[in-house]
Amino acid sequence: MSPSDCTRTLTKLSALIGNTPLLEICFTWQGAPHRIFAKCEQMNLTGSIKDRMALAILEHAYRENLIQQSNTIVEVTSGNTGIAFAALGAALGHRVEIYMPDWMSRERVDIIRSYGATVVPVSREAGGFVGALRIVDELAATRSDIFLPQQFANQANVDAHRFGTGVELTRQLATEGLHPDAFVAGVGTGGTIMGVGLHLRESHPAARVHPVEPAESPVLSAGRKVGTHRIQGISDEFVPSIVDLTKLDRPIAVSDGDSILMAQKLAASLGLAVGISSGCNFLAALTAQRELGPDSIVTTVFCDDNKKYLSTGLLQTEPVKEHYLSPDVTLQSLRVIPSLRPDQAA
Repeated sequence: MSPSDCTRTLTKLSALIGNTPLLEICFTWQGAPHRIFAKCEQMNLTGSIKDRMALAILEHAYRENLIQQSNTIVEVTSGNTGIAFAALGAALGHRVEIYMPDWMSRERVDIIRSYGATVVPVSREAGGFVGALRIVDELAATRSDIFLPQQFANQANVDAHRFGTGVELTRQLATEGLHPDAFVAGVGTGGTIMGVGLHLRESHPAARVHPVEPAESPVLSAGRKVGTHRIQGISDEFVPSIVDLTKLDRPIAVSDGDSILMAQKLAASLGLAVGISSGCNFLAALTAQRELGPDSIVTTVFCDDNKKYLSTGLLQTEPVKEHYLSPDVTLQSLRVIPSLRPDQAA
């Protein structure tokens, strides 16, 4: 496949990535009415928000001649990014190698392999996530046949959300006569929170932009690896270089058990089969709304679906703790605000 063929293939695939619906979710918390708005990112090609970033990085790489057809795509990931690159790599004819911590869900590994990619597990003893990054850096020093997306440092990751997710979100709200008072999102690479945050700083400067982290592993607050948690896809043991905390509001911490309970409730009450990080984002949005007031327009993203977590604690009975928010949430209804057609998006 020639570079021009690859570019055309990416253009075709872009019709399956982004421009997702926005959900208005109405609920009560401790009996008081609330609503939040969430981008439905499980509607992307491989079922997660990471498709946006993978597409943007590959489009940029082909445009700038940073990748060759013979290159193997090599990336470190906790799962969803690996799935996205495995799928796009397969469509483009690239070999793909994914390095990931060996404690990620079995489903994530199997899905990556189903696209023909190679998965290299990295144990805690070998350094886990940070160890995987080190291994790939060493690999790059000895091999000239690989392309490193470097999602944690690649500006195309931020731009995918600055000019994609964020713009879609504000335009969809505008069709309802609304504007965002806050946006919250869990931080994995940081592309979503930084990209949407930059867009909001330009379009709605008064809006708050809160990064979200597990209460059990507050890496953003600590500035280093601390604790362990069960919300796969966020808080990957370090603060990514594309994350500039000075441009964001304070981090919101959510317990992993509370996140699991909330994800379970979204599935059982509204039929929204989302992952654990989506439950986390919902509760972070509620936390922000409790500060701003029940009429505030608080937005977030539902990052992926629940199919990658069926072997994890998501399907187990989770004990309720006194400080949890989810037990007092009663979900009532959802409404879909459709994605905009190109002729509506101007």
